[in-house]
Amino acid sequence: MTYRWMLRTLDDPGVVAQLQPRLNDLPAALTRALALRDVDSFEAARDFFRASRSDLHDPLDMADMPRAAERVAAAIADGETVLVYGDYDVDGTTATAMCTHFLHQQDVPASFFIPDRYEDGYGLCKRGIDAAVERGASLIIALDCGITAHAEADYAREQGLDLIICDHHTPKDTLPNAYAVLDPKRDDCAYPFTELSGAGVGFKLLQATQQVRGAAEDRVFDYLDLLGISIASDIVPMYGENRILMQEGLAALRSTKRVGLRALAKAADLDLASVKTTGNIVFTIGPRINAAGRMAHAHKAVALMLEGDPATAREQAEELEQLNKERRALDERIRKEATEQAERQITARTAHALVLYDPDWHLGVIGIVASRIVEQFYKPTIMLTRNGDAVKGSARSISGVNIYRALTDCEDVLTQFGGHDYAAGMSLPEANVSKLRDRFNEAIAERITPELLTPTIKVDAHVDLETIGTADDRFWAVLQQFGPFGPSNPRPVFHLGPCRVAQSPRTVGRDDAHLKFTVAPADADTPQVDVIGFGQGDKLDLLRESRRSGTPIELVAKVDENTWRGQTSIQLKLSDVRLYDSDSSLRAAPAQAAAQ
Repeated sequence: MTYRWMLRTLDDPGVVAQLQPRLNDLPAALTRALALRDVDSFEAARDFFRASRSDLHDPLDMADMPRAAERVAAAIADGETVLVYGDYDVDGTTATAMCTHFLHQQDVPASFFIPDRYEDGYGLCKRGIDAAVERGASLIIALDCGITAHAEADYAREQGLDLIICDHHTPKDTLPNAYAVLDPKRDDCAYPFTELSGAGVGFKLLQATQQVRGAAEDRVFDYLDLLGISIASDIVPMYGENRILMQEGLAALRSTKRVGLRALAKAADLDLASVKTTGNIVFTIGPRINAAGRMAHAHKAVALMLEGDPATAREQAEELEQLNKERRALDERIRKEATEQAERQITARTAHALVLYDPDWHLGVIGIVASRIVEQFYKPTIMLTRNGDAVKGSARSISGVNIYRALTDCEDVLTQFGGHDYAAGMSLPEANVSKLRDRFNEAIAERITPELLTPTIKVDAHVDLETIGTADDRFWAVLQQFGPFGPSNPRPVFHLGPCRVAQSPRTVGRDDAHLKFTVAPADADTPQVDVIGFGQGDKLDLLRESRRSGTPIELVAKVDENTWRGQTSIQLKLSDVRLYDSDSSLRAAPAQAAAQ
């Protein structure tokens, strides 16, 4: 795939020159990367690198929080029966485990309910409210869902139940008629941070409850391991409170005593003590928790996180590991079938977008596959399958194209839909699949431009190999402190070049999918830095041509480390590579690039 390389722009080009001396002459590339993250003063840098629990906001500042916390405190004092209701994804299940365990610790007879992805669908459902009645509950705490559940909130009230909603999705113009609605995205909410995960809102409720009770608030920090898994897996913006809680969550996860999490990590062959990044969660723990709701039922994941017996936890973790293996096999099969359909659509018509349908595809994995298809073909994509009498689907988009708005143009052929800029879900009659294919293609055609059809790699700064240095040098020591990484705080991408390919490049991995080579400055033998390009084996010929002709290369990459046989060294994770262009707008001396 061909990429556009684009140097990210600064609102104030002079900020780097002003900031650098105040940061003890930090390398210009790192100073520029900081400025791109709105770190534009010494004080802001101190807050960025030294943020702590003391910087978290008072949970009672959230709209409806005093009322909600007092209601939970009353339930604890009176020993009321409580139902904890959570969504079936990682955010919802970790929040459910957190809240249920907290209530159990206060001797509250609490139970939990997770909707079935296929029978109930997303969000609050009547069956869950009926379960609360059957169990004798007087209070429902809904986590990671409920902000648009107007009918369900009314039904809960009719049953004599108090409902506290803890959500982080965007509300509609009116709120459900619940006992309390906690959502920092409410228009009337003055809480300073709006981007908490669903579990983050639940965490704030537990904090506020402890405050109202006059109890030890620090007890709530025992759940930072679960909260960290939620934040990483739900891909929420990684700044402000989320970044603080994620940093604390990673530390808590490394030393967690939670039997279920330790069993899950062991089944995944993950050494918890070595967990340093959100990626360690996103690619190991998160998918296994999600597999329960995708392939069976999400209550299995909650039960594992609540389990206290090691032997039982091992059995539960192995079950999730097996479900994840089944999910991956389904993912691979459906992706192959979807790829074939996509290629046929592109060949047969001018396809600005892809709408792929097979009644036998698994509902639990089509969202994952839709993301893969977008990566492969770089076109907005809808994946559809049959669920009962209806067809249901997941949509994913590309940068710059709001897929939710595109679906509004197709509203008359859909039964229902919802989502945001880059992801959405929908249902429709099977007879309307062909109409949706045409209408969605037209809707995307109206919004697409040739520029949007070329994926962009956004570059933070130019850097020289000499500046990067080794794993013991200042550049890497400071760069590590930029984390945890995630949306709004991605791992910086650097431009390097001109470089020469210092050793014969080669492909590695199954089907020679990955690329390995070493680079050095174009005019020097050292330093030499290893490069790994995952999924970029097709660039091998370009590197060989560079060595044959003596033409330098330039690349965009993330700086990381690699540990092999006890030795740790700097490694570049390749984003893209091409033959060197002396006129490239990305190529400049570090100080000059910093000012651009």
